[in-house]
Amino acid sequence: MQEERYQLLQELSLAVAASLPKPRFYRDFPDALRRSDALLADDGMVRQCRGKLDASLLECAHGLCHCEAVARDAGALVLIEGGGRSLPAAELASLAEAAVIAGLLHDIKRREEDHAVRGSIEAERILSEVGMDARRRGYVSYAIRNHEAFQKTVKADDAEGQLVSDALYDADKFRWGPENFTTTLWTMVKDRGTTPEHLHVVFPEKMQGIEQIKTTFRTATGRGYGPEIIDQGLTIGNAIYKEMSLLLKSGL
Repeated sequence: MQEERYQLLQELSLAVAASLPKPRFYRDFPDALRRSDALLADDGMVRQCRGKLDASLLECAHGLCHCEAVARDAGALVLIEGGGRSLPAAELASLAEAAVIAGLLHDIKRREEDHAVRGSIEAERILSEVGMDARRRGYVSYAIRNHEAFQKTVKADDAEGQLVSDALYDADKFRWGPENFTTTLWTMVKDRGTTPEHLHVVFPEKMQGIEQIKTTFRTATGRGYGPEIIDQGLTIGNAIYKEMSLLLKSGL
């Protein structure tokens, strides 16, 4: 019964997501996304870092697909924002590579307490092994340490480090849009054995938390495009909650 309910609800979430337009971020910046995808696929240092990821140690709902999506969007955000700051091409490419790597490694300690801090330490170790320069190692480590929402942060030592950090944060929070309600949610309830009854109780509070994410984006691009992504997720979430309420009321 529980599996059937969740299957119905996930099918609904996918149908609602399919009815929504592609978020403007993914329509307005195809070149930056393409360039970031190329880094993710072809860059030597990125490949080395990806090879250090043990998918079995990642938290189920924040696995390799999640990390790759964050990496792609973080790299794109650096290219978009950095282009507006007239950074030299070589420096911009170097920062985008750092952001992609930060995205790949940001949840490497997700299963542990204080995962952002522990992840930043582990990332520093990995980046030393693969030969990343000390300046960018610091950028990646700082970004990972500061990627959680509603946590106190400190400013980076320079604007470039802050850009990498802000891009990672925004790319990670983009995942609270449709992706959260079509994929992540269902992975989590299955892994944790959450009953529909319990999910129904906690769902409104979780939705309120996601609503608050809209005010936390850190880059200009994130502030301009992130709220739409979150709103699409909330649209799907509201449909799920309505249908879940009907299913539980009817006893199905």
